[in-house]
Amino acid sequence: MTPLRRFFLFLFLLSLPEFVLAQELYNKRSTIYGFTGISGANLRQFNEMLADRGLSPLRNRYRTYGLGYQARIHDFVLGFELSHHQSKVSEYDEFEIRYRTTRGLFNVGYSLTEEGKFQLIHYMSLGVGYLNFEMLPSNPTQNLELFLREPQEGFILRENNIQKGTQYFGDFLTEIGFQLSYDFDLPGRKEAVEVLAKVGYSFSPFEGKWQMNAMSFDNTQAGAFLRIGAGISLPDRNFFYKDASIGVSLFRGFHFNNADKLNKELIDTGYLPLDGTPSNWGLRILGETDGFLYGIDVYNSALEGPATNFQNQSLNSVRIYANGGVKFFQFKNFSFGAMGGLGYGNLRYTLSQNEKPDFPEIFEQRYFDGYLKSSGLMAKPEFLVEYGIPMTNRKLFDLVVSASAGYELAMGNYRLGELGMAQFLTGPVVGLSVGVRP
Repeated sequence: MTPLRRFFLFLFLLSLPEFVLAQELYNKRSTIYGFTGISGANLRQFNEMLADRGLSPLRNRYRTYGLGYQARIHDFVLGFELSHHQSKVSEYDEFEIRYRTTRGLFNVGYSLTEEGKFQLIHYMSLGVGYLNFEMLPSNPTQNLELFLREPQEGFILRENNIQKGTQYFGDFLTEIGFQLSYDFDLPGRKEAVEVLAKVGYSFSPFEGKWQMNAMSFDNTQAGAFLRIGAGISLPDRNFFYKDASIGVSLFRGFHFNNADKLNKELIDTGYLPLDGTPSNWGLRILGETDGFLYGIDVYNSALEGPATNFQNQSLNSVRIYANGGVKFFQFKNFSFGAMGGLGYGNLRYTLSQNEKPDFPEIFEQRYFDGYLKSSGLMAKPEFLVEYGIPMTNRKLFDLVVSASAGYELAMGNYRLGELGMAQFLTGPVVGLSVGVRP
């Protein structure tokens, strides 16, 4: 049986309890949570190359940080997780070697317990990812003019390069595991604080999909993991009628700033400018209880293009906002509200050579690419209009279409070298989103 057929058989078996209990009263639960954890990855081929040169292997542990959403209808569980995985740093001469991955996974599971304060869930996750492997100096250049004249500081290898845009996510990833969680009631509130732990195994099911420059990096996406987290849950037992829920949406944002200040430096040094305004795709998780709005936005903004005939460049920024607000008006399925967000943003400029040799030559030569980065605080007030469309006769969930308009404010200089880029991150933003809400 092929992997695809096994997957569809798995989904069918999970769906059987829903057909059997179709006439019963459904319990609902929606949850937003953050998590962290540890896992390990042995980069066998790379370590063998290091051993041939009498060098120590890479440190195989990596740490995970992530954001998740989960909806439970009776015993059937659906969710989504966005996670970032950062390796330990290994030092070689004046260089640092590290890797990082980002994964977006859909979760399908089944609860082994009834609705209550304790939950035990078995789940499987399917999704896509991104991989960055780099060997860069421990003390990189901090002067933009010097960097642009001599950007070859080390090498950077990327597969499914989301620094060029979220749409570059790719290749198939899976996880399987168990989740344990427990609810702690909040005095005077209908929400509960959920504390959770996850154990399982992540892997790339197709060998060779994470190969770069003739070396396999499949193990960066694999390994047993342990994760702990906490979040806000809306258990059905706390509600006499449905006046609260948490939904998840795909967010498409439109920015109106361009990289004029950086482009001037690029043109003066003989590079092509970065044209246009950044593309922006992301995730919005938004909850409501009695007119109070809360949630998290994560989105990835990117510009990319050629720098010379043999070099490419990208200017990327990830923003993460914690939001809170109020719903001013609701009539049937239409509503209007306002939110304020405070969060984190980064800015990353990469100048890379298009053609690089395979291993082990790239490890020996190593001077090909360069990378500048900065980070700081961000703020974002916005107005939100949304419309919910019930999708089943029993109103198990709504399809939610929304539009928002706001203003982003960079609360820092966001310097690339000595060049302040706060103006690039500051300005109006208009967003459209489509998602589901139990």
